[in-house]
Amino acid sequence: MLGHRALNVEDYLAILKRHWWLIVIPTFILPVLAVVATLYIPPQYVSQTLVLIDQQKVPENFVPSVVTEDINSRLASMKEQILSRSSIQPIIEKFNLYADQHLSMDDRITLARKSIDIQPITSEIARSNGLPGFKIFFTASDAHTAQEVCAEITTLFTGANLRSRSEAAEGTTDFLKEQLDSAKRTLDDQDAKLAAFQREHFGMLPEDEANNINILSTLNTQLDASTQALSRMEQDKSYMETMLAQQAASSPGAASPQTDEKELQDLLAQQTNLTSRYSANYPDVISINRKIADLRRKMAQSPAAPSSIVAPGKNDSAAAQDLRARIRAADIGIQAKRAEQAQLNKQIHSYQGRIQSSPQVEAEFKELTRDTQTSQALYDSDLTKLNQSQMATDLEHRQEGETFSLLDEANLPDSPTYPKRRVFATGGLGAGLILGLLLTALLEYRDTALRSERDVWAFTKLPTLAVIAWSGEVADRKPGKFARLKRIFSRKPPVDATQPMLRSRKPTDNHV
Repeated sequence: MLGHRALNVEDYLAILKRHWWLIVIPTFILPVLAVVATLYIPPQYVSQTLVLIDQQKVPENFVPSVVTEDINSRLASMKEQILSRSSIQPIIEKFNLYADQHLSMDDRITLARKSIDIQPITSEIARSNGLPGFKIFFTASDAHTAQEVCAEITTLFTGANLRSRSEAAEGTTDFLKEQLDSAKRTLDDQDAKLAAFQREHFGMLPEDEANNINILSTLNTQLDASTQALSRMEQDKSYMETMLAQQAASSPGAASPQTDEKELQDLLAQQTNLTSRYSANYPDVISINRKIADLRRKMAQSPAAPSSIVAPGKNDSAAAQDLRARIRAADIGIQAKRAEQAQLNKQIHSYQGRIQSSPQVEAEFKELTRDTQTSQALYDSDLTKLNQSQMATDLEHRQEGETFSLLDEANLPDSPTYPKRRVFATGGLGAGLILGLLLTALLEYRDTALRSERDVWAFTKLPTLAVIAWSGEVADRKPGKFARLKRIFSRKPPVDATQPMLRSRKPTDNHV
């Protein structure tokens, strides 16, 4: 009937009444079989432990941590290290895991990896600080073995964390030491270059420019004063020579070329004035020097030359001798002043050269200073980082940094996590019920018997003409349950539903 026409509630009740035994039997048998199967399945025990992640005990404002990798990444990295063959194989050999299964070492390592599970613990409160901890699970066929292996894996995790943080801190410290040594060598080179430049350009550095200008101004003032003093000394000498010439002229047979002497004094004064302002190659200075040389050559050829005037004589009076002494003193003073002027001019030229070369020296000095400052800043930065790294490394060695603390030790499982008999019984109950319903549906789908007027109408689309009542004895003709089941599955295809037929079934009315 199933699949031949739409069914209603009465049809479903009739089907259930006819095949209730086919649903009840699998529903009761399969749970029993499932429970019995649990007796032959090896039990699986799960031991777990809880590891808490303790943050650094010293505030990071004082000692910044050198391990900045995210805890999730470090946990994943440590998990891969612990699940490696070098870590798993010693555990398998120590606890003789999976020895009864006669597997190769690679297969045993694969099973051990599948038996290990790491579950991070997330917390809304500690979200800003990362994971508060994680759980470690290990599954084994023996409860004590599961507990011991779980504790061993937990020890590997805590040790791997301390080792990885210490290695990271020490590696950072060693790297910073190398960087600091390199920065120190660079800084020393820059300091040596800067010192050599300062020695080479002593007095021409940017900080010396203002002092050079002040000294140059002082030297110019001294040169002016020396020039004026020299002019007065030359005038005094000219006056004394004039007086000496007059005295010599008053003597018999003496001649006094006063005009040439006066012209020479004027030329000398002009020479002093020009040399104080211009160099020896200046045209006016060259011209005045040539005039002085010509005049002196002329006076030397004259009988009454100044040299003869100042030359001491046997008949000189005391006044003439005094004048000659004063003239000699004036000559010495003039020579000293001229030497002083030459020294002042030399110093002036030196300071003028310093001031003129100051821009170029300043540019080179700034470049050297900038490089030195950069090297110094890099050295100071590396030194600060090294000190912080050394303190962080000391914290890791003293286990005062971020550590894994065992909050719950590996527990001893009281009961296996697999197989669960209640779960198997429930699954068997559901599977039996589904199987019974599927068998009932199959039987009803293959059953083409007409049991009601609705069946006749569904197959023939014809109205029912008559109803023939059941006239046989039910007890004599009623077959057994299994005989009916056999007959249904071996039934031949039905005849054409459009042909008239009579069919006797149960002691209920059948329709034609």
